Amino acid sequence: MNRLTFAAAVFTILASAALLLTKGATAQTFETQDVAVQADVVVDGLEHPWGLAFLPDGGAIVTERPGRIRLITDDGLSPPLAGVPRVAARGQGGLLDIALARDFAQSGEIHFSYSQPGEGGAGTAIARARLVRDGREPRLDNVETIFSMTGKSRANRHFGSRIVVAPDGTLFFTIGDRGDSARAQDMADHAGAVLRINPDGTVPSDNPSPDGARHLPEIWSKGHRNPQGAAFDPVTQSLWVTEHGARGGDELNQPQAGRNYGWPVISYGVHYSGGTIGRGTQAPGYEQPHHYWDPSIAPSGLAVYQGAMFPEWQGDFLAGALKFQLLARLARDDTGRVTGEERLFEGAFGRIRDVDVAPDGSVWLLTDEADGKVIRLTRAD
Repeated sequence: MNRLTFAAAVFTILASAALLLTKGATAQTFETQDVAVQADVVVDGLEHPWGLAFLPDGGAIVTERPGRIRLITDDGLSPPLAGVPRVAARGQGGLLDIALARDFAQSGEIHFSYSQPGEGGAGTAIARARLVRDGREPRLDNVETIFSMTGKSRANRHFGSRIVVAPDGTLFFTIGDRGDSARAQDMADHAGAVLRINPDGTVPSDNPSPDGARHLPEIWSKGHRNPQGAAFDPVTQSLWVTEHGARGGDELNQPQAGRNYGWPVISYGVHYSGGTIGRGTQAPGYEQPHHYWDPSIAPSGLAVYQGAMFPEWQGDFLAGALKFQLLARLARDDTGRVTGEERLFEGAFGRIRDVDVAPDGSVWLLTDEADGKVIRLTRAD
């Protein structure tokens, strides 16, 4: 691609993103520590939207927890796409995150996570499909479930479940402890873990394979309570996740291959009854969080800011919060270490379920409401 073609492509993406604002929407302006921010509603009327990914043509694809996938274009919100499998849409379960394959421009392949119904109840699953837009209604073709967790249960909570496509094309994804904390320490159980697979569902040859007791090959790290935020960080070239604690003790972790992040042996929170969790905050063999929140903010959605629109935030983490209805900006130094926190937009939009950085550097938020919205944050000054 020559420079003129590349410049034209970039202009098309930026122009399309700008056109995605709902006509007549009322903008709000907020003052933050370093910059004034304008918030516009892109679309509304979504039922508990959960995950979003940007398409190469400037549009986006979004999930709704009851089991729908829609496209967002400059014409607005599409009807639900045909081809979505049946989901167990109850409690915290349903249709969850979505991500584009690394070769999406050629293959049209997407990946999504969902609570899969089956024997014993439901469990987190990963599917792949091809997004088809051929002049007819957009749809999913060749839908295939490529991963299904062990031990489906009737619990309606702690499914995870974020998907991150790594630079090498492998998929990281998260599964919570399914409401049974002991499962997070069982290496023969997918619950309470960060997992890693190839795009076709096979296991990468360099996944950790510890000696000793049985260790499921998809497991990357264990000891996670309910990770609902995940992002690949270009600063440290590694995966980071945010996860829900109990009463206090929400965590930001950098999952390393084969390591254990402690739940429920250690935690900075306490049980909802007020009792101590496990052995306290530290114990040999368990990793410490890079940051934790007490009281809990209920983090969901995580992004590393990389873009031209907000250079003040370059390299910082942006974490959504359900309980406190805010966006937490975690400032970092050149090594990636968290140095401070700024809480933004508290109570302004509702429960923040997901956070995404668009190609033009704007920040998009999903609100976890019955009338959920996609909100676009741009520079106001």
